[in-house]
Amino acid sequence: MALFKKGENWYIDYYLEGRRKRESVGPNRKVAERALAKRRVQVVENRFLDIVQKSKVTFEHLTECYLKYAKTNKISWDRDRYSLKSMKSVFNGKQLHQITPLAIEGYKNARSQMVAPATVNRELACLKHMFTKAIQWQMTSSNPVKMVKMLKENNERLRYLKIEEVPKLMVQLPDRLKPIVNFALYTGMRKGEILNLKWEDLDFGQKIIFVKNTKNGVMREIPMAEAVFNELRSWPHRSAHVFCDSDGTRIASIKGAYSNAVKRAGISDFTFHDLRHTFASHLAMSGVDLLTIKELLGHKSINMTLRYAHLSPNHKRKAIASLKYLDGHFLDTKPKEPSKARDVTYYNVRR
Repeated sequence: MALFKKGENWYIDYYLEGRRKRESVGPNRKVAERALAKRRVQVVENRFLDIVQKSKVTFEHLTECYLKYAKTNKISWDRDRYSLKSMKSVFNGKQLHQITPLAIEGYKNARSQMVAPATVNRELACLKHMFTKAIQWQMTSSNPVKMVKMLKENNERLRYLKIEEVPKLMVQLPDRLKPIVNFALYTGMRKGEILNLKWEDLDFGQKIIFVKNTKNGVMREIPMAEAVFNELRSWPHRSAHVFCDSDGTRIASIKGAYSNAVKRAGISDFTFHDLRHTFASHLAMSGVDLLTIKELLGHKSINMTLRYAHLSPNHKRKAIASLKYLDGHFLDTKPKEPSKARDVTYYNVRR
């Protein structure tokens, strides 16, 4: 093993499995000395060989392992599968050590020209978790996504259907999607929560839906609307899941069919998640208080629910109208002229 300088940079030189290795460290000799000492120990203990072997793990192999893990352990595994479609076109063929922060920045910048910032961030979050699992599975030793900054999102977006738009959408939906969309409009549940719903989560006696596998991990209860109750009571139980295909297979994805129906209906910029906004928006416009809406949506913080506040201006008007001071009469607050006696007393006190 050797240490030498070439130009302004220091290099370390060593042999691994009979093959010569050379690494550029930088302009600092002491840093180069420490790097050489570290490599010497790693080679002796055979640990550096492990690092080299880990770095040969490909993105395709990690993707395969991660999807198996996600399908078993994550509610949002279908969203991860969708995220990976775009990432595969960029990172397939690369070994994990080749997916650097700079390469990820390049992906982020290119992807942001095609989709919304929120979509890019979901994909980066998926990639970040993949590397976290890769470290646990001893496929790599670092997570490059931690050094990449997420894009700023506009979380104030609020798109909902007007009453007259609902039948326009429903008539364009294929039969297998109509009950799912109708269910979303009456419950405000997320797509994953609906597709994962099981018959055991429904209490027809009390007319309550128990949402167990939630985004924030807290179970919530949603009363069944009469339209939902009547429809579900007549449904055949083809599988453990409420929403499934005719052969009992759980419905995995509805993205394409739903998007096509929205286009046919002539409704622009409207995602499945916006059905949740539609549910909450019409509750707010009907005068339902924000705390109740928060509980129905399962928001952890009231700040998320406040986006619907402007849709219910009447709640402020009702609040003000409820104030009754002295039977609703104002006090006579007009200042009175002080008497001379009071003036004399006042000045005497000052003296």
